[in-house]
Amino acid sequence: MSQRTDVPEDECLAVWCAGDDWCAVTCAVEVVGNKWHPVIVHRLLNDGPLRFNELSEEIGGITNKVLSDSLDDLETKGIVDREVVNDKPVRVAYSLTERGRSLEPVIDALEEWGQTHLRPADTSDGSVC
Repeated sequence: MSQRTDVPEDECLAVWCAGDDWCAVTCAVEVVGNKWHPVIVHRLLNDGPLRFNELSEEIGGITNKVLSDSLDDLETKGIVDREVVNDKPVRVAYSLTERGRSLEPVIDALEEWGQTHLRPADTSDGSVC
C-alpha cells in the first residue's frame, strides 16, 4: 500500500472502519461519490480553470445551487481551488488543486469503465447515457 501524501492533518480515514483494508475505498467514495463531483473534476481536468457560468454550461443539467454546493464541498475537501480575479467586473475562477489533479487516473478509469460497460447498443451519437 502506498504512503499517504497531501493529506490535511484534520482529514483521516473514518474511525468506524479504521484498520479495515477497504476503509480507504469507502472514504475515497466520500470525495468522488457524489453524482456531480466526478463530472466537475472531469470538466476542470479537461477545460479548467473555468468560471462558474462556464462550468455550468460545460456540464449542463445541473442547477446553480447544486453546482455551487458541489464546488463548496470540493473546495472544503481540497480538490478545487476558488480564485477571485480582481478584474472589472470581479470574477471567480475554479481550478483543480494538486490533490484534485491526482484524481485524473480515477476519473479516466471511471470514464473508460462507463464507455465499456454502459453504452446502450442503439446509441449512434457516441454518448453513454
